[in-house]
Amino acid sequence: MSTLKRNEVPVQETWNLQDLFQTEEAYSAAIDALKVFVDGVVANLQGTITDAAGAVKAIETTEQIQQKMVPIGTYANLAVSVEQTSTENQMRSANFGALAASIATKLSFVTSDLLALDEAVLKEAQSLKPEYANYIDQLLVQKPHQLHPQAEKALAAFGATFNAPYGLYNTTKLVDMQFPNFEVDGQSYPMSYNLFEGDWELETDTKKRRAAFDAFSSKLRDYQHTTAKTYNTHIQIEKTDADLRGYESIFDSLLQSQRVDRSMYDRQIDLITSELAPHMRRYAKLVQKAQGLDNMTFADLKVSLDPTYEPTITIEESRKYMKDGLAIMGEDYANMLDRSFDERWIDFAQNAGKSTGAFCSSPYGVHPYILISWTSRMNEVFVLAHELGHAGHFYLANDHQNIFNARPSLYFIEAPSTMNEMLMANHLLKNSNDARFKRWVISTIISRTYYHNFVTHLLEAAYQRKVYEIIDAGGTVNAPKLNELKRDVLEEFWGDTVEINEGAELTWMRQPHYYMGLYPYTYSAGLTISTQVYRRISAGDDSAVADWVDVLKAGGTKTPVELAKMAGVDITTEEPLRDTIAFIGELITQLEELTAEIEGQKA
Repeated sequence: MSTLKRNEVPVQETWNLQDLFQTEEAYSAAIDALKVFVDGVVANLQGTITDAAGAVKAIETTEQIQQKMVPIGTYANLAVSVEQTSTENQMRSANFGALAASIATKLSFVTSDLLALDEAVLKEAQSLKPEYANYIDQLLVQKPHQLHPQAEKALAAFGATFNAPYGLYNTTKLVDMQFPNFEVDGQSYPMSYNLFEGDWELETDTKKRRAAFDAFSSKLRDYQHTTAKTYNTHIQIEKTDADLRGYESIFDSLLQSQRVDRSMYDRQIDLITSELAPHMRRYAKLVQKAQGLDNMTFADLKVSLDPTYEPTITIEESRKYMKDGLAIMGEDYANMLDRSFDERWIDFAQNAGKSTGAFCSSPYGVHPYILISWTSRMNEVFVLAHELGHAGHFYLANDHQNIFNARPSLYFIEAPSTMNEMLMANHLLKNSNDARFKRWVISTIISRTYYHNFVTHLLEAAYQRKVYEIIDAGGTVNAPKLNELKRDVLEEFWGDTVEINEGAELTWMRQPHYYMGLYPYTYSAGLTISTQVYRRISAGDDSAVADWVDVLKAGGTKTPVELAKMAGVDITTEEPLRDTIAFIGELITQLEELTAEIEGQKA
């Protein structure tokens, strides 16, 4: 069985990009109109940003340009994400990158001129246009790190070049890296990135699962040096930018836009690494026993706790689960869920060249788009609920905020998505008394919601911190060093409970988040917040849902600390994180008890 080409998948399983542009001609016309508009802005704005009124006009114009650019960039990026192998898609995406760099170069004077104004003038502009207060606050934070206008213009011109490593990473991963079939007991099985991460990694047949892991890792290994060189280029660019702008470290540079300090970043990594590990080792031993494994390897960590119980689900059935499981969020949210299916906001198809994993893109002024590769496994209910959490967040935030205020800090971005996973789990548990189904739900919360977000991404963050510490000290990294760092992190967390088998050290090659700043740790940060709010909801706190909806509508108008406080969570202390870790421990205890009950029934 070979993976379908994009033009072979059913249209109803694909998203509808015509909501962005009806035709390719309309897309090209929007680019032409944008270029004309930008040239007019340059002619009209230069030399006028000298007082508060001029500042407000400049920000208004910036807002208009962003609103015009967002659908263009989204169209180019979404098209290539579902078919990286298409030359047309590759060129469209590359051309947009060049266009964005050209526009940034022409308009670099706007930010430079704004930051050249006295702080008092910018404060006056805030009073003239309060809806721009948040934007101006972010400018003021940036002010000490702004370079000479000509330097900023030169850096802007290199925008597409500086973004090239991420493009190279995806090209290597999704275009050049072709996986041959692998064999088990004389039978041949197909392999691809999506097949491994969506199916083979979860395969209940141990021989097939481990053979798939070895085959997948073997192909990754062929590209490790190119991928490491690409990654090193990316982080050296980040380091150079941090140094040029006078930041004390690359961490300070990357955390500034997240509006959190280094202590909040380090706390997530340090506490989880030390205090969650004992709980997750218990879970690994439980899976090992359930699967009847002589030894537990890294290749076995994603397998189901119940190897003979794997519910399946169709795309249409998933709609009912979304509507029922997330009904507590209210009528407006339910309407959004219906629209996402009716209007084809979701790309379910499995095809060659499609990006791995799942994501949600939320272009301002249009509607969210979700990418997922549907496998019909029941755990996709949680993946889809997760991405619809992002969609619901920006559906509300975009509707209530301007384009500057809609997007919250990266630190908070995964809270709404993981909240939906918890709500879905709660719904499933409430509607079944079957011990095996309950165990499946709780084990999915552990293996999908918490393992994925609190362990996989957290261990990526611990590894990423080690990489950046080397770069901050003036060093570089290559494949052997990255392999060593990744293996060390995995061995520290899993101890002697899990064998970190050959190939596990290459998992750093699989994650695109490393090209998105300090992103991996934010999954656990968001899930800490959402777990605490979920516990308010499940305890019957009548105001918890309303508070949460208000948080979603607030978008990026507040810091992560302020948003969490709106939801009744104080993330300035360790308490929410420690409580969440304890909650995970309680869930694993429930799994142990349910397993004992089920085995007792069998006896």
